[in-house]
Amino acid sequence: MSTTAPAEVAELIAEYDEERPSRELPRRWEIGVRAATLGIALLVLKQVFWPFAKGGQYYLVIFLAVTLPLVFLCYRGRRGGDGAPGPLDWVPALLAFVVGAYPLFGGFDAFLDRQGQLTVLDVVAGSLLLLLVLEACRRTTGWVLPVVCLGFLAFAYYGGYLPQSWAVSHAGVDFDQIINGFYNDATGFYGTPLDVAATYIVLFTIYGAVLNASGAGAFFVDISFAAFRKSRTAPGRTAAAAGFLLGTVSGSGTATTVSLGAVTWPMLKKAGYPRENAGGLLAASGIGAILSPPTLGAAAFIIAEYLETSYLQVLVWAIVPTLLYYLGIALAVEVDARRFGAKPVDVDVPGAWAVLKRGGYHFLSLAVIVVFLALDVPVYSAVVYATGVAAAFALVARRRDVRGWARAMVESPALGVRGALPVIAVCAAAGVITSTITKTGLGQELASALVDLAGVVSSDPAVVLFVTVVLAAVAVSVLGLAVPVTASFIISWVVIGPALTELGVAREEAAMFIFYYAVLSEVTPPTALAAVAAAAITGGDVMKTMWRTWKYTLPAFLVPLAFVLTDNGAGLLLRSSFVDVLWAFAVSVVGVAALAVLTGGWMFGPARWPERLLCLPAAVALLYLQPVSVVIGLALLLVAVAVHVLLPKVLLRGKERDA
Repeated sequence: MSTTAPAEVAELIAEYDEERPSRELPRRWEIGVRAATLGIALLVLKQVFWPFAKGGQYYLVIFLAVTLPLVFLCYRGRRGGDGAPGPLDWVPALLAFVVGAYPLFGGFDAFLDRQGQLTVLDVVAGSLLLLLVLEACRRTTGWVLPVVCLGFLAFAYYGGYLPQSWAVSHAGVDFDQIINGFYNDATGFYGTPLDVAATYIVLFTIYGAVLNASGAGAFFVDISFAAFRKSRTAPGRTAAAAGFLLGTVSGSGTATTVSLGAVTWPMLKKAGYPRENAGGLLAASGIGAILSPPTLGAAAFIIAEYLETSYLQVLVWAIVPTLLYYLGIALAVEVDARRFGAKPVDVDVPGAWAVLKRGGYHFLSLAVIVVFLALDVPVYSAVVYATGVAAAFALVARRRDVRGWARAMVESPALGVRGALPVIAVCAAAGVITSTITKTGLGQELASALVDLAGVVSSDPAVVLFVTVVLAAVAVSVLGLAVPVTASFIISWVVIGPALTELGVAREEAAMFIFYYAVLSEVTPPTALAAVAAAAITGGDVMKTMWRTWKYTLPAFLVPLAFVLTDNGAGLLLRSSFVDVLWAFAVSVVGVAALAVLTGGWMFGPARWPERLLCLPAAVALLYLQPVSVVIGLALLLVAVAVHVLLPKVLLRGKERDA
């Protein structure tokens, strides 16, 4: 079976991933960067087991001072900038180290004592660090987030010039106080987003690199192929399962889509999948991994920090939505196999048991994370232990090539840190937004404005909540088109989160609602990077591929609405009694099935538009999860079934009568 070459895969990931590609460095520079990233990995491990006595902010100052320079060395300032870094790269890198480490030069405690009363030199150093953080963000993710940060900066400084009648107007913040908030307070550069990046995210990228170096990626693909063997639905099921497993290694929806497509598109093509449908399935499968336990996306760690709960708890909240997401994909695969007349495909892989015996140990490190979290071991310690388990089993598997194993295990932490550089830049830049919102009260004012806008439609609390939720979903989706998922979640949480909680939505439901829509921006037209990357692999029409992706992911767009619209939605996050959870899950399963009929055009046979259109209000009513709406939804679905069964007979009798 032919596959896309590794070099082509790397090029596609570089072109379509939301993070910009890093430059190809000459050998001497590459060795130096790898040595530096390995040292940073050791620094992170040191903080896990032997944290600095001066506290977390002290560690974050060191962490940013040593990672920010690497962004300028590893990422181009302009297109076509491969090769050795030039003066426009190493000068900012040196400056980033100096101003990043500046708080340590005269004594860290003395620097903190100047909070609110920074010296001129403090302000200059903080201003330079601000510019360098924004430039690092531009190099790794593009112009949008730096421009957004500059907009917030301008709002903080010029807020006093806004009309006093505007709710968002304020007295204005002096420039030195703005820099103080960024550079000295714990809400700026060194706030929760960077803290999460410097602990959880870096450790998980290292874990993913070790897992990949141990051969887990190839094993996950093989076990997916072997599990479903030969049936007409096997190709689609294989793509979905392989995407879920590969996501534990990648951590990026677009990167997973490309890697998945490279090995499964030939099989889908042989099975008879149209290019656009195959692309939609690949994009949906690729994005599913960062919506699902046990890894989720980077924003899930930030949820845990913001809500002051455990990462394991966030994983638990994601279980039922994950089941519903993959149920939607499974039903779509079943429909596709029938509509397109998919054919079984012979795949040259051993049986599932043979593949599992050969590489089943790759699952153990994932199990270690879950077990240790259940034992209340901190997540950063759990992932370190899991990384050690993955490395140990890889040694057993490669015992005849110990030197190669040792080389891979030394390179993996360096690759993991290097892979986290874009997220580090984004998290540092996010501090500009969170600090500005904290100092100006902008978040609460925007939240109130959102609620007031919904109140224009109706004064009924249920209607106000519904309109606010719809506007919030659109806002998060649109924001996610322009900025990375992590930044999208942070901005949305500080602006939209208060609007939802003001209307009585629990913080847990609000956080998961925002998280899902931030992630789903990767499959939301008109950008839909994962879908665009999938179309590049299959050769399908880009816009058609985007809409086919929606067919597979529609449950993921509607189920989060159920979290926040009614109290019963808490059952979907396992935050209710067992009976309530079971009831909410069962009703949602029926709702997802109705959506599958709507998007797939198949019930017990080909479905016509009358029954398909009836399934839309049926699904919406069911997912509202109120007893009355559930009865209405079930009634509409029964009508749709009746139309599907009886309408062909009526039409047939009419034809016979005419004949």
